[in-house]
Amino acid sequence: MSDSGAPTPSDTTALPGPPPSWVAGRGVPVPREAGRLARVLVAFWAGRRQPVATSTLVLCAVVGVLGGVLLVGHRPGLGAALIGLVVWAAAAPALFRRRDVNDLVTAALSIALFAVVAVRDAGWVVVLCALVAAWTGVVAVTSARSAPAAVLAPLTWAAGTVRAMPWVAKGVETLSGSRRGQLLVALRSVAITVGLLLVFGFLFASSDRVFARLMPRVDAELVPGQVVVGVLAAVVAAALAHLALAPPSWSDARLAPRPAAKRGEWLLPVLALDTLVLLFVLVQVGALLGGHRHVLETEGLTYAEYAREGFAQLVAVTVLTLVVVAVAARRAPRETPRDLLMSRLALGTLCVGTLGVVASALRRMDLYVEAFGLTRLRIVVSVTEIALAAIFVLLLVAGVRWRGAWLPRAVLQVVGVAMLGLALVNPDAQIVRHNTTADLESTLDADYLAGLSADAVPAFDQIEGEPALRRCLLATAAVATSTGIADWNLGRERAAQVLATEQPDSDRWCTSDR
Repeated sequence: MSDSGAPTPSDTTALPGPPPSWVAGRGVPVPREAGRLARVLVAFWAGRRQPVATSTLVLCAVVGVLGGVLLVGHRPGLGAALIGLVVWAAAAPALFRRRDVNDLVTAALSIALFAVVAVRDAGWVVVLCALVAAWTGVVAVTSARSAPAAVLAPLTWAAGTVRAMPWVAKGVETLSGSRRGQLLVALRSVAITVGLLLVFGFLFASSDRVFARLMPRVDAELVPGQVVVGVLAAVVAAALAHLALAPPSWSDARLAPRPAAKRGEWLLPVLALDTLVLLFVLVQVGALLGGHRHVLETEGLTYAEYAREGFAQLVAVTVLTLVVVAVAARRAPRETPRDLLMSRLALGTLCVGTLGVVASALRRMDLYVEAFGLTRLRIVVSVTEIALAAIFVLLLVAGVRWRGAWLPRAVLQVVGVAMLGLALVNPDAQIVRHNTTADLESTLDADYLAGLSADAVPAFDQIEGEPALRRCLLATAAVATSTGIADWNLGRERAAQVLATEQPDSDRWCTSDR
């Protein structure tokens, strides 16, 4: 403290709270106001103080036990799909209390996407659906409405998992402190029950082989993995429950409003791009109508040059147009009805023209597939283009009323539906059906077909006109049969049924030549 009584910087360093900001020339400490990001993070972290219901802890523990039992030591199948459903059990009450139909639909879409693991054997399809399921699940549980919140959903999930740890720990501590006697009685009862079941179950199983088959097998080598996976499954369920109970405030964040651009400054680049896109679409009309003849009659133009190389550029154009529309819509002048009308017409024309670009890209891919056959990559990029076309239709709908608050979740739902549709059409089987029936310009790659998943085996059995190819593809197919509920899979089950009734010639092997 100085002689005048004013505090010095050394005196204020020990004061609690944020570091003071000094007023120039006076030496008076003024508390520094926390920034917007800091306030949001503090409010988010404060959510760990929410009370924990006993039922939530019990449900998370049950999910952990089921996760360890159904996931470890088994191939991905029905067990994983069941875990993808039960992890929502603790979060479901909070979701239903919101009465938000959009969140419930998005959560249901996430569950359906994860259930693909019990339907398809193709690992690439399962992984794509699982990634989109995780993304849509976080958006649903946090009720993310803004584009930043939807894009940053993985970071929200990571932050929610970290926040759920002390939340669960506090709930366990409170439960053990207030009901310690009841907890000890319950634990003792569970221990005695498990001991009796183990002893009598072992005796009965050793006395009767039929009964032994009904008993679950305990593999000591799997126990460490089951413990780890069980804990992770319980953490996932707890994180979902906590995010549903106390969603982050940034889920409703919006980008800061930007001043509208001048009409001429905004309209010139948009109209120029409109003109270029429409000109390209008009040029493509001949290609769209001409088909094979256009490709073959154009000097120096091959299928590979026309379809493969051009497709990549058109996909890039489609994605860049989305960015242009998003930026232009934020800066579009809207002070007068005339401004709104011009903005709608200019951006609507750009969206409609881009739909023509998408049609051209899909036609190019169609020509390429007719000549060289289907592959997994060609199916994925085609589905991507169709999803982008649906997104542009949503943009046109939003532009009618110039309201797009619903767009971020709608876009994610379109992606989820596209992935679900990809799984439902059974792409590996479609590849076999198309490549064995189409009049391809190239030689059929039988080795590629033989490397497909069990989903393709029923399509192998349906090959007509090529008995040798059918026999050799069935001979090379190897399907692991299900040993229980945990690893049951529809694709593998159907393939096993085909192979059980078929007796292929094991001496024949597929080669690159038909």
